[in-house]
Amino acid sequence: MPTRTVFCADALQWLSSREVLSGCSLITSLPDVSELPRPSLQEWRDFFLEAATLILTRCPPEGVAIFFQSDIRQGGEWIDKGQLVSRAAESVGALTLWHKVVCRVPPGSVTFGRAGYSHLLCFSRGVRLDLRRSSADVIPDGGRILWTRGMGVEVCRLACRFALEATSTRTVVDPFCGRGTVLAAANALGLDAIGVEFSRKRCRQARALVIEP
Repeated sequence: MPTRTVFCADALQWLSSREVLSGCSLITSLPDVSELPRPSLQEWRDFFLEAATLILTRCPPEGVAIFFQSDIRQGGEWIDKGQLVSRAAESVGALTLWHKVVCRVPPGSVTFGRAGYSHLLCFSRGVRLDLRRSSADVIPDGGRILWTRGMGVEVCRLACRFALEATSTRTVVDPFCGRGTVLAAANALGLDAIGVEFSRKRCRQARALVIEP
């Protein structure tokens, strides 16, 4: 049976205290500025880039790092999180394997604050994309969202399945695991899972969540 371990800890401290996570791929969604305790926009940018860089450098050459991020409007400014993650990847020499767009609302809908789509970006320092494994660049529905800040179930399945089929890694790590959708999706595919979450309540939820295969 696949295993699941959830650490109740600060993600940046947890990542900083570890070397490269051999045998692992990392799949996560970094916190939005609204999820942190009142930082300035520049402080959040610095946090975001530090977190993305840590994740990319802890991902081994045989693994992939996959990010799910939604752009936002903040103080009249459009924040392109896809660009921020790509910037971090370029700084550590990780290549972009693919960049997908996940629709959050039907095309043509008007949204406020948050974009009507999310980025799904995959990077690696050693894995190269087999074009025979290509899949759609635009995903019309990310699947059921189990909590307001979580990734859709089908997006989690897609990301975990890519790690399973395109890499030799057999453990998925989510350093910002929330209620554990990524972890549950990994286990449903037979992969071991490791999560990190600061909230004790969400840690308990992440340990218990089950997604059917």
